[in-house]
Amino acid sequence: GCLLLWLLPSVLRAQPSGEARLRPALCQQSPTKVSCKGAGLRKLPKELGQGVKYLELSNNFIQNLSGSSMPGFEQLEYLDMCFNQVEVVSATALAQLPQLRSLLLGSNHLDRNYLANGRAFRLLRNVEVLDLSANNLDSRMAGWYLRNLTRLRVLDLSRNKMTKLLAGIFWSTPRLRELHLSNNYIMEIEEGVFEALEELEVVNLALNSLHCISGFSLTQLRVLNLSHNALELFASEEGADPYLLQVLDLSHNRLLYFPELPKVHYLTHLNLSNNLIASLLPGLHHPEEFVLRYKEMARFNRTLHTVSALTHVADLDLSNNQLQLFPFTFFHSLGSLHRLSLAMNCLQDVARESLTSSMEPSNHSPAPLEHSALSVRSLDLHGNAFRMLPPWFFGSLPQLETINLGSNSLQPCESQGGNSGGTCTPFYNLPRLKHLSLCKNNITRLQPYAFNQTSLLSLDLSGNKDLFMPKEALEGLEFSLQKLSLRGNQMDDGKAELPCLGTLKVLDLSGNNLSLLPAGLFCSPLESLDVRNNQLLTLEKPALMSWSRSLKDVFVAGNPFSCCSLAWLDT
Repeated sequence: GCLLLWLLPSVLRAQPSGEARLRPALCQQSPTKVSCKGAGLRKLPKELGQGVKYLELSNNFIQNLSGSSMPGFEQLEYLDMCFNQVEVVSATALAQLPQLRSLLLGSNHLDRNYLANGRAFRLLRNVEVLDLSANNLDSRMAGWYLRNLTRLRVLDLSRNKMTKLLAGIFWSTPRLRELHLSNNYIMEIEEGVFEALEELEVVNLALNSLHCISGFSLTQLRVLNLSHNALELFASEEGADPYLLQVLDLSHNRLLYFPELPKVHYLTHLNLSNNLIASLLPGLHHPEEFVLRYKEMARFNRTLHTVSALTHVADLDLSNNQLQLFPFTFFHSLGSLHRLSLAMNCLQDVARESLTSSMEPSNHSPAPLEHSALSVRSLDLHGNAFRMLPPWFFGSLPQLETINLGSNSLQPCESQGGNSGGTCTPFYNLPRLKHLSLCKNNITRLQPYAFNQTSLLSLDLSGNKDLFMPKEALEGLEFSLQKLSLRGNQMDDGKAELPCLGTLKVLDLSGNNLSLLPAGLFCSPLESLDVRNNQLLTLEKPALMSWSRSLKDVFVAGNPFSCCSLAWLDT
């Protein structure tokens, strides 16, 4: 308390009559940069030293960007005043910032006095980066601030109160490259809004209230984010020019169909997760409760055209939709596809339907042709309802390295015992596969040699309650497996038998009922061992001796260790 009272007069002296001075204790200075973030300032600094080009004043209490005499400010190129209380911007102050290139005014009160402030903004003729986010601006106010900013390249209007993009709002900013409009209330985009923006490359319209994108024609765009809207339709407009779009995010919408994309484009990343897409096949209609609200939807017998346009797509996310079949044929023309997610759908079977004939369920379909193989390297199918995958499934994925099959109901086959009547899935003889997750599949017994001649680096078998794993189950992985998870299986002693895994580095045995560590572990060069929440009374000293040079992390909480048997701690 005494120390606080002693310091208080010095703080007050440092700012007489509310004037802001650069206080060494609260501001960091270098020859070209001054940072006074969170310094408690209520006014702009009176002056800047020679050569200062960057001034950071965010997280203060400044209300006015004003001043008749501001020595040193004429050299500023970057000014950050985010998270203040700015409501007045004077023309006299901006006139003293002729070199300013970046002005950040996010999270202030620029909705107040916007008419006078907007007139002052006309002096910012050289500004290239402008942040007006979170200022309670409506569409009209935002347009007023943008008049005459002809050199603007990056504009942030996110987290405001815009409900509509008016036709002429960007006419005076023809050089705009990046436009951030996320987290508004935009329901309508008037025709011609982006017409003047021939250099526009990035648009973020996430977290708005858009229902329909019809006639999309921004051929010059590289990145478009329309996630978290209410879109039921996305349709592009055909033209002579190719579309340069590379990244399209339509996740968290209400799309009923795969979006209609232009014939010629360079799309590499397409996110359609968290929508209402129930089929990727033409001719399969949605349930009757879905009504065709837009006349454009009647044109959606063009799936063949859409698929043929996806030749460059490398990353496709269709997770959290309502798909019931995994249609191999739909992905055949996607020659660049490396990562595919169909997680959290309603998939029960793999369909080899053609685009012109009826569906062919996996158990009746012929083996796939050589040319029908997919180029996918990473496949996520977790959270579906698969009970088995057909024998030809992995043969159609010759490049596959990673697959997540968690939260299904798959039972691995025994490599030497055949297919067990077609009720199990073979995971052996897959030399390219490196990472496999079978967590939460209700596997109660792992068959011998289940992964023989599959050189896995990581294997997740967690969440399979009462799993019994004989020693032969992991035979064939002795010289490849580096990471193994048996977490949360409630396995008793004798149910977790391991062969000598000579390359195993990470092992998770937490959440079981083990009182002894599996004997096969002692020859593994473990670096990380998790045995939390078991029934261990001690850790065997021979095991710890064998790991003394390799082990880095050990997690042992939640075990009833005996106070009389703690010699392993010495090791």
